[in-house]
Amino acid sequence: MSSPSVALIGTGYWGKNLLRNFHEIGALRVACDTSPDNLEAVTAAYPDIEKCTSVDEVFERRDIDAVVIATPAVTHFELVTRGLLAGKHVFVEKPLALDLDEARELVELAEERGLVLMVGHLMQYHPAFMKLMELCEDGTLGKINYICSNRLNLGKFRREENILWSFAPHDISMILRLTGEPPESVSATGGYFLHDKIADVTTTHMEFPSGVKAHIFVSWLHPFKEQKLVVVAEKCMAVLDDTLPWDTKLVLYPHEIVWKEQMPVPERSQGKPVELTEAEPLKEECRHFIDCISTGTTPRTDGREGLQVLHVLQDAQMSMDNGSNFVGAASGPSAFVHPSAVVDQGAEIGTGTKVWHFSHILSGSRIGTGCNIGQGTMIGPDVTIGNGCKVQNNVSIYKGVTLEDNVFCGPSMVFTNVFNPRAHIRRMDEARPTLVKKGATLGANCTIICGNTIGRYAFVGAGAVVTRDVPDHALVTGNPARITGWMCACGEKLDRDRQCPACKKDYAGTVRVQAPA
Repeated sequence: MSSPSVALIGTGYWGKNLLRNFHEIGALRVACDTSPDNLEAVTAAYPDIEKCTSVDEVFERRDIDAVVIATPAVTHFELVTRGLLAGKHVFVEKPLALDLDEARELVELAEERGLVLMVGHLMQYHPAFMKLMELCEDGTLGKINYICSNRLNLGKFRREENILWSFAPHDISMILRLTGEPPESVSATGGYFLHDKIADVTTTHMEFPSGVKAHIFVSWLHPFKEQKLVVVAEKCMAVLDDTLPWDTKLVLYPHEIVWKEQMPVPERSQGKPVELTEAEPLKEECRHFIDCISTGTTPRTDGREGLQVLHVLQDAQMSMDNGSNFVGAASGPSAFVHPSAVVDQGAEIGTGTKVWHFSHILSGSRIGTGCNIGQGTMIGPDVTIGNGCKVQNNVSIYKGVTLEDNVFCGPSMVFTNVFNPRAHIRRMDEARPTLVKKGATLGANCTIICGNTIGRYAFVGAGAVVTRDVPDHALVTGNPARITGWMCACGEKLDRDRQCPACKKDYAGTVRVQAPA
């Protein structure tokens, strides 16, 4: 295939570096920015590149194969979603998104559509780090014991994100790659000196199932620039200092600890610089993105790698916000349970699931990975909930109810499990099962009468009362609920031809042909 053509959205602080590199490798066709000053600078430096101020134009163009997003993090979810829905491969600067559930949606959307989704974790493409990974994998370092990373500078101060989200993603990405496993616990503390709600300095501590411990120190209130990664392993110690010249960026120290008279004594050795092939990391990253599109291979820092980094970021932020010593890492074997919530013995909660204030998970209930259980929720006993579900505040999920993956339960919606209850007559042995299939949405304050099945990607409107089965993709509203339309998996209502106006997916012959009631 011909080389993919790229559009860059955002040509400012970091975008101008992406602009230069994608232009130099011959992939850049369009530069998009809402700032006239930024586009004027692009015109002066790159007169052969098309310019525009509208992201709509970028997403609508059929001659653009991929978009590169270098805009503030708060815009990432919307822009990446639009790019994927438009059928474009997407490279997005870190972080992938600011919300874990939104990031998961992006990963699943890219996988469903067979598109490349890559996150800009630049250090993974640095020749020094790639060499360090080789030394780790071939046994030169031996078993890793401890990793320490410092990323420090004076400025650039931000107001849309704190120092943790601005600097630490690179270090988290490297540490996760070196350890090859998610942490089982994360803790973080922050200093708020320039703004009472935006941390200027943070320290993050991670502990891994294998026994490795890692520490990250980031700050934009430091007298000088420092970008240093230290790996302490059994056979030797490695230091990657990106502020040094290429011939000393990566140095191995074969220090040893020997025991003399029952005391550990260090035996120091001269550092040995590692020979590196000099290359600009950002250019290597840009080439990797283009190569992955051309060959159909998975990027080194794909959406799932970005999701793992975001897990750690959110856990560190939660630790800072709550003042807690340790938070079970969302990407690790444990889940987060708020101190005010109760989880009975015999309940199982999957990796990455969060259970919030005053909720109660009863014995025998099984909740999958990556779920969010809102405040004041009651689940169980013996309820099964799949992966990626969202249960909003004040929902009770009784015995007999089963949720498949990615089900959304709106605030204060209601399940029942007995059809004709009486306070003075026990009828739990007459409970009727309710099944909510994958991807279904149950709107706020709706009621699901027991004994019914809600189909895949069905949509129950707010306040509706469901008294019978709901077909796949059906939109039902009212009391009793009746079919009033059909829904795409992306959440948009299909048109009369059974096509989605947002993502253009065609459901003709897929959803049941039935006129809305």
